[in-house]
Amino acid sequence: MKDRVIALAGLMQALYQVQGMANNGHFETQPLSVCLDSLFRFDAETPEEIFGSVANLKSGLEQVSKQLEGHTRDGAIIKMAMSVLQLERQFNRNPDAMRAVQHQLKHIGPLRSERGSTDADVLGKCGEIYANHISPLGPKVIVQGSPAYLSQPIVVAEIRATLLAAIRSAVLWRQMGGSYWDFFFSRGKMTRAAKELMA
Repeated sequence: MKDRVIALAGLMQALYQVQGMANNGHFETQPLSVCLDSLFRFDAETPEEIFGSVANLKSGLEQVSKQLEGHTRDGAIIKMAMSVLQLERQFNRNPDAMRAVQHQLKHIGPLRSERGSTDADVLGKCGEIYANHISPLGPKVIVQGSPAYLSQPIVVAEIRATLLAAIRSAVLWRQMGGSYWDFFFSRGKMTRAAKELMA
């Protein structure tokens, strides 16, 4: 359960940043870097290694706890999370898309190493990967926010890049045995695990 919750925290941390971009036009550099860096860790042996450490997922774990407890749930993030998990299933069934995504991530790896994962060019290239190889698989992830920001190409690119990181966490979630049934039958266990990981 611990590894499953770490994966879910990565997903929630990414979507929380997407929400910030859509509503306010900006992101938090450190939490977003953790999510985007996970895209370039191809050979990590544990979920914790993919994100560097559990401490790096503080905001994601807070979101897991918040979204699984009914009285604090944010419907917009929950809808995005469900859409990402559905989209990941389509991605997982498409070997060509999986190979293309990994190939292109490896291609931009040196640029990310030189400039950091939140560099505008790195974000733009990651956003292109999402637009070209993930989004067409459907269903669309509906991002709600301010039209003033959602109409800006740079914000759209940032959101797409972050959704690519969310897909990475969704892949990990599935690999750790996560399923939709967990949200119905294991909500309490996941909430407790998230709070233990934050302690």
